[in-house]
Amino acid sequence: MKMIYEGTTILAVKRDLEVAIAGDGQITMGNTIAKNQAKKIRKLYHNKVLAGFAGGAADALTLYERFENKLEEFQGNLRKASVEVAKAWRNDKYLRKLEALLIVADVQDMFTISGNGDIIEPDKPITAIGSGGQYALAAAQALFQFTKMPASDIVFEALKIASSICIYTNDHIIVEILGND
Repeated sequence: MKMIYEGTTILAVKRDLEVAIAGDGQITMGNTIAKNQAKKIRKLYHNKVLAGFAGGAADALTLYERFENKLEEFQGNLRKASVEVAKAWRNDKYLRKLEALLIVADVQDMFTISGNGDIIEPDKPITAIGSGGQYALAAAQALFQFTKMPASDIVFEALKIASSICIYTNDHIIVEILGND
């Protein structure tokens, strides 16, 4: 029987000179919570890039490694590294089998990278992936539009809202921030 990994909510918001990504800590296997405090976001490339994943942890770790290698190759150019990872993901037989999504961001750019080789740059400076992604996205858009909260507060509060709705998202929230130093 194949174990299906569900769960995870990853949310990214850019506001002013700050970009923040938040992720919940829940890993679900079937209808069981396997872990409550997983870390699904990290800083990459000399702490200048944030990345968060939804999907299988082993698959995401493979993609993190490939993405980080591309960031090094292109000297931190997030756009170029994202395009190259997406091309490899689409064209490589091994990578095509990976089941994960990535959000990557720096203070200038933000992208969602899918296993289909898609790179999506959001219209607004907000994007989300995972089981509770749409709940977090809606909450973040409202907070962004109707408050002056910084990006780090928006991602935290929106994830808290998502965790109260989505059964695959918990309230063990980790936030990573770039900018406003």
